[in-house]
Order: sequence, then C-alpha cells, then structure tokens
Amino acid sequence: MSFNFKQLAIPGLLLIEPKVFEDERGFFMEKYKQSDFDKYNIPAFVQDNYSYSKQGIIRGLHYQLNPHAQGKLVSVIRGKVWDIAVDMRKDSVCFGKWIGVELSGENNLSFYIPPGFAHGFSALSSEVYFLYKCTGEYDAACERGVAWNDPTLAIDWRVTDPQSCDRDKKWPLFRDAEYF
Repeated sequence: MSFNFKQLAIPGLLLIEPKVFEDERGFFMEKYKQSDFDKYNIPAFVQDNYSYSKQGIIRGLHYQLNPHAQGKLVSVIRGKVWDIAVDMRKDSVCFGKWIGVELSGENNLSFYIPPGFAHGFSALSSEVYFLYKCTGEYDAACERGVAWNDPTLAIDWRVTDPQSCDRDKKWPLFRDAEYF
C-alpha cells in the first residue's frame, strides 16, 4: 500500500500520508490510488478543484446537501493551511464538533472528508495552492454553508487578521443551518 490511513476522532474523517520516495533528483509520491482508497470505502472522485489563496484568507465553511452531497479529498501543493471539517450529520454522536488538521506542501498529507461535513480552511502561509477531489459534481441548488466565525463552533482558525468573501460572510450560524 502506498498510503498510511489514520482514522481521526470523528468517524469518517481520515488523514492520509503518502509514501514519499526521495533521491538526488527530488521526490516521487502517489497522491491518490483508487485501489488503496477502496479499502477504506472512499467513493470514486468525479471532479477536481484547484484554488489559490493569500495569507489570512478563510474559505468556507461549505457543503452540499443530498442528493448532491460531496466527499472531498483535500491537499496542499504549496504553502500551509489549517483545514477544518464540521460534522453536520444530526444523528451523529459528533454532531456540531469539528476537527482541524494542518496540511502543507511539506508534509504532503491529504484529508478525506466524507459527505455530511462542512469544510473550510485558513491560509497560514503567504501563498497557498490547494487541490481537492470531489465525489460529486458541484450543484449550486444544493450548496450550503455555515458562518466561519460562529461563536458556538469556536473554531480557532490560527490567523490574526481573517478575511473572507462576501458570500462566506452571509452563511447562517450553525444552529440555523440545514443538516444531513
């Protein structure tokens, strides 16, 4: 197997470490291999997204409702982020809880977030090149979000001067959001 899969404290969330092969030329690694991911019941991916952010930017917290809910495999190509997943599954023992992981171009980690979670990240470095694979295609009618600065979630985004877009500033508080 080319990866080390680690189950996090909230069921369904996985931190994935690839095997990195280094030599005098640089390095090589597999970022994704369906046969290895199948062993953890991670569905196939149908859409890739790529973003660029500057330090202090917060993107999120985003999710899509059924029937177009998305699982996401997120990673950083260059830079460093604090990546957040919030459990939106009302029947989950972890409902309303969140997990944060640091992803960077140096640690090469990936974070799998299944459907049923809101997702967001903050850019910790001057530039971030962020890549994520989705198990479902984007559907605007099913898109939802939660206020990134909701005091009941109390997420420490690890940035001193957070900035977000107008759309992300308008998402409802967690208590008023739509759940799975």
